[in-house]
Formats: sequence, C-alpha cells, structure tokens
Amino acid sequence: MELFTLCVLLSIVIVLGSACYSMRTSYNHPTKKKLAPKAGGGWPIIGHLPLLRFSNQLPHVVLATMANTYGAIFRINLGVNQVLVISSSELAKECLKTNDKALLGRGKLIGFELMGYNYAQFGFSPYGPYWRHMRKIVTHELLSNYRCDLLSNVFASEIRSCVRKVYGQWTSKNTNVSSDDNMVPVLVDLTKVLKELTLNLIARIISGKQLVIDKKIDQAIRVLFERLGVFNIGDALPFMRWFDLGGQEKAMKKCFTEIDNILQGWLEDHKQSRSNNNMQNDVDHDFMDIMLSAIVNDNQAFNDVNYDADTIVKATCLGMLIGGTDSNQVALTWAFSLLLKNPEALKKAKEELNIQIGKEKQVSILDIPKLVYLQAIVKETLRLYPPTPLINQREFTEDCTIGNYHVKSGTKLIVNVSKISRDPQVWDNPLEFHPERFLESEKNVDVKGHHFELLPFGAGRRMCPGISFGLQVVHLSLATLLHAFDFSTPDSAPVDLTESFGLTSMKTNPLLVLLAPTLSYGAYAS
Repeated sequence: MELFTLCVLLSIVIVLGSACYSMRTSYNHPTKKKLAPKAGGGWPIIGHLPLLRFSNQLPHVVLATMANTYGAIFRINLGVNQVLVISSSELAKECLKTNDKALLGRGKLIGFELMGYNYAQFGFSPYGPYWRHMRKIVTHELLSNYRCDLLSNVFASEIRSCVRKVYGQWTSKNTNVSSDDNMVPVLVDLTKVLKELTLNLIARIISGKQLVIDKKIDQAIRVLFERLGVFNIGDALPFMRWFDLGGQEKAMKKCFTEIDNILQGWLEDHKQSRSNNNMQNDVDHDFMDIMLSAIVNDNQAFNDVNYDADTIVKATCLGMLIGGTDSNQVALTWAFSLLLKNPEALKKAKEELNIQIGKEKQVSILDIPKLVYLQAIVKETLRLYPPTPLINQREFTEDCTIGNYHVKSGTKLIVNVSKISRDPQVWDNPLEFHPERFLESEKNVDVKGHHFELLPFGAGRRMCPGISFGLQVVHLSLATLLHAFDFSTPDSAPVDLTESFGLTSMKTNPLLVLLAPTLSYGAYAS
C-alpha cells in the first residue's frame, strides 16, 4: 500500500510540478530578511514528506540526521506547510519561552478533527477563549496537585491490584514447590501488564470504573495512538484528502466510533447517577463528575462555542485517556528495559528500595521522596526516550525572529526533543544510561519545562498539563513493581531497544521478563 501511495504521489508531481512551480509561497521569493537554511532533498509540491512518511527510520531520527548536516535550525516543507525544525536547547528556549506568545497556534490535523471531536479536545483546539477556559478547568480541577493528592489512593489501589495479579501468576506456577530453593520465576509480558495497569488506572480516574479490555477496545485504542502519530498525507496536501490513500480516514472513523461508544456509555451512567442524586464526596469524584459540574456551573463560558456539553465532556476525557495511558506506559516500559540492560543500575535501585522500604510492606506514595535514585532513573529514562520525541503542530501566529532568522506567521514548528536530550554539547556521554548524572552534575535539572535541555513534557503555555499526574503514576508504579519482584530476561537475552512509529515512542517488541517475588507473603495480600 505504501508503494501504491508513493506511485500516486509521483504521478501527481509529474503532472502538476511545472504548473505549481510558479506558485511558490512568499518564503521562496527573494527577501531582505534572513531565513533559516532550507534542507535539501525536498520534492516539488510534496517537499520533504517522503523523508518522514516513507522512511524506515523514525521521524525524530530522520530530523536529527538532517540537523547534523544543516544545523540546529533549518526549514523543511511538508506539502503545503512550511516547517521550522529546532534541535538545540537554546533555540527551544527562544521558541517556547521568549516567543511563547507567538506559538500558541495549533495546526489543524485530520486525526484530531476525526478522532478529537472536531478539535473540541482542548489540547488540539485553536487558541482562543474556549482553549483558555478548558485549560483552566483541566489544570485547576482535573490535574492540579490537590486533585493528584486526592487520587493517590486510586493510584495505590490499581498498582497493588496489578502486583496481586502478577503474584497470582507466579503462585499458580509454584503450587507444589517444597522449598524456596525450588521456586521458579514466571514468564510475563511486561508490556501487556503495564498497558493494562495504565489503562485501568486512567479509566477508573475518568469514569470511576475499570475498563474491561477486550480485543475490540484494545484494537481501537491501539489504532488511535498509531494514527495520531503518523504523518497524514491529507494534512500535508489537502487536495489529496479526497482520495483517502491507504484508507487512513476510514480507519480513523472506525476507531473513533469504538472509543466514542465507550465514552458515551460512561457519560450516560454519570448522568443517571446525577439524576438520582447519587453524588459522591469530593474525594471520590472522577473526572466525568468534575467536568459535568464545571459545565453546569460555568455554562455561560460555553455559550459561544459550537460544541454541546456532551461533546466537551467526552472530548476532555478522551484527552485524559490519550495523555494518561500511552505516555505513562511508554515511560514505564523504557525504564524497565533500560534497567534490565544495565544490571548495576537495577541493583542500586533494588538496594535503595530495600533500605528505605524493607521487605514487610509495599511502597506507598509517601515513600517516593525518599527514593532519590529511583527518581533519577525516571529522569534518565525520560531523557533517553522521551514519550513524545517531537514537539510538533505548534504554529507561529505572528512574524518573529528565532536564532537571528526571520520566521513568517503561519510557519509550523517542530522541536526535536530527542535530539536535544542527547546533545553531546550539553550531556556527558549522552547515549549512556547513567542515572547518577541527576544526583551529581545535573541534580537541579527537572522535567517540568524549566530546563530546555530536558523537555519530555514540552514547555510554555501549550506544554502537557498532566506533569504531576504522570510523574506520580510512573514513580509509584516503577517503585512498587521493582520492590515486589526480581526481574531478569529469559536465557539472559539482551534487551531489544527498537522504537516504533506512533503518537509516542513505544518499544517495538514486547518486553518479556522472568519475575519472582521478593517480599514477605503478607505484603502481597495488602
């Protein structure tokens, strides 16, 4: 199918190339204002799209290679879109701090039109009153530190449920063991375990109930993440959208229908509870409760938008589902993968847990501040494998200057977070997994958008609003599982670190591990 798509594009290039040559944008006309270097290798009309869409390398890897040639700032064309690519912390700071006001625009994408309730999902809605009001609700009501503290019991409950389930798999294999010396580890697909953990946790926080994961739902969610992470030809070449090459839009619509049915079911249950006055205490409120109350209380704020209340609630909860599952699962999967590949770091993490927690109980959220090495592991994981390696789809809403180069309003921005966090001019031994760096030379560097050499959650007004939420989930999940089990790979096989395409940088192959319990029996019953 990709070959067919490429052939169609080539045909269009041949037929329309000469006609469109004279219709180049003002970016290509002579100007007194200095423009960033233009990367070579672009095609007529479609520009550099083939390099990103049809390459067997991941987009952030392709752009990092181009930066080695053209520098930390350069331009590319993705079809009709002019794009500025940034690959250094200094330039990222210029964009996301100095010129943040000029970068509040959000390019429209087919994926978020079809699967984001026509841009009602506030993270991809245009800048304006609706975006500002929704961000206020999300940051102050859904993802504030106060709300995270209220949800800490939910975090702990779901994570301990996961531990009991894995422990149950181990006991079922060791029912007839006569002594500790004869106990055998159980083979577990850790990728699947982490996916179910993060999905159940976020589903419970959104809806108050666990999500029963069947193949249909699992497939819909997987397609959602894949489709939102792939460059869509219709976004780059709007006149090609009608062809729906590869059936992309058809797959998106099918995927969206499945997920909308889930969200609609949750919403109907909540409306029924409200009509029966079966309201919970604040400590038990889930995100749908909060959103329904916010819209009832602030209905004047939504009078001027084209979305009904149901759409706003479902779109916001979908944003939480996207942001709260995939990125947390990705971070946890890479953390375990890197620890298994670096046994000395794994040993240090286990030693810290044994000293600070002991063998008689599981980790609690109150223990996390004491686990300084574990926190360094999470930072180092986010440095090497940021869940979203590219900050993209930001759009300049006014002319400005970046790196002494003129940037025209309407230009899209891509910040190569992965390239920045592996920059040898900033990081010693940048490709090495070395958590100790965050206890020594880089101990004051955080991941909350203040230090532009480490931007796993972005920076500026459009940065991820769920940082506190995500870090709590990742820290507690990683600490609890590491403390509860010994980890090893089957036959001591090396861990594969191949990345795959998608909305986030997921590990391509499942992480298969051998697990054996390490705590006292009573700790698993709690």
